[in-house]
Amino acid sequence: MAIGDSNRINTNIAALNALNALKSINRELERSQLKLATGWRINEVSDDPAGFVISKRLEARARGLAVAYDNVGTAKNVLAIAEGGMINIQNILITMKEKVTQAASDTLGSAERNAIKTEIDQLTQEINDIVDETTFNNVSLLDGTFVDKSIQTGEETTAILLFSIAQPTALGDGLGMGLTAPDLMVDSTSVSDLVFTAAGSSTALANVDNAIEVLAYFLQDVGAKVSRLTVKESTLSISITNTLATKGRIWDADIAREQLNSTKMQILQQTSTAQLAQANVSPQNVLALFR
Repeated sequence: MAIGDSNRINTNIAALNALNALKSINRELERSQLKLATGWRINEVSDDPAGFVISKRLEARARGLAVAYDNVGTAKNVLAIAEGGMINIQNILITMKEKVTQAASDTLGSAERNAIKTEIDQLTQEINDIVDETTFNNVSLLDGTFVDKSIQTGEETTAILLFSIAQPTALGDGLGMGLTAPDLMVDSTSVSDLVFTAAGSSTALANVDNAIEVLAYFLQDVGAKVSRLTVKESTLSISITNTLATKGRIWDADIAREQLNSTKMQILQQTSTAQLAQANVSPQNVLALFR
């Protein structure tokens, strides 16, 4: 910085130095006040070009993870709907077991057995109705078509989870859920048509018991998937928090520090203004030489 000679009045170096200092302080004060107003350390790319790029990448990652978190929650909702449908079917199967067990006794007549058959057929039809009505966004969940569905569980293209909802195979008027358990038979041939004799009812009882066990396995499978998604949901939540924390250290302003800096700049602004005024008056001292 140049040092002026107060005896040279055409170029007031002291006043120019004070003016330059005042301009620099004003710029710094404006930046500090802007940071305090927005809460951001980086308000334009020139504030920190590298930090700006890194922060935006972290923001993109955090927002992608947030959407993936919502996707996992939606998948859990889908499984919860399927689970509800299966539980209702299981309850119906337990009711069927009661009726078939009743028919396994030789104390019943043909009228009573016809009544049992009619009730079992109605329960079977209700199972099929549950299968048809258990949907999510018009997508059937229990008809054997919900297989290898993908869920985006991260912000990268490779972060995909495939899952299926297991359904038992039905025959005739049975469960109507179309999967890989041909021994799960609760249609009229396997249950209600057999209740007219005690021996046939015993066979029907074995079929219903098997159906209850197989459906319990499928419910366990759904529960295991929900547990896995819950863990993934927790992992995503932690990742989102950590990513935002990293972004915040780069992007967000330190309010306490900026307040201190703003106070300092305001004081320097006042002293610089005073020094500029004094520097403008100093050349008048030369007039004393002409007295």
